[in-house]
Amino acid sequence: MDGDSLATHATAFVSLGTLTLVQQLAGAVLGAIPNADPELAAEETLAMASTNSSRVVEVALRAHPEIQQKVVQALLSLPQHYHDYMVAEGLLSATDEGDQIEAHAAQIRARMIRKCQFYQAHLPAAVLPGEKLLTDKLALWVGRISPPGTGRHPADHLEGLGAVSQVVTHNKVVLAFCRRATE
Repeated sequence: MDGDSLATHATAFVSLGTLTLVQQLAGAVLGAIPNADPELAAEETLAMASTNSSRVVEVALRAHPEIQQKVVQALLSLPQHYHDYMVAEGLLSATDEGDQIEAHAAQIRARMIRKCQFYQAHLPAAVLPGEKLLTDKLALWVGRISPPGTGRHPADHLEGLGAVSQVVTHNKVVLAFCRRATE
């Protein structure tokens, strides 16, 4: 398989895995944390998961920088594609004025950029996110989703979610897929 085909194949596989992980984690956190905002949970989870997956790919495809760069860029753009999708969906179902949709789109874009920057700062580049790192960083993720006054520390919420083991499993699958694809 040539480099472009491999990049396309890896992007599709890892993106599908990342979006599946987002659905699983967002659903789990919404079920476990009373009054959690579904939109906030979706945005935070997508920003965290796309950053996490990009870090795994950076490690897995280190020996293939041209492929690595393409796949990482695609993964880091998932939150932007989410923004574009939400705007398009709003346009199709809009009864609002175009200016209101544009203002809402700008708000979503700005939020997603900030969320991605947060997770990119907390999940170090080219470092495989393992159980210890994920335990620390996923507590931040839960904390950002938890509404004030839940009476529980984010780490307590995290323990009951099984999120760390889900992300570790996802990371192992992505790592194995990328390594096998480049053999």
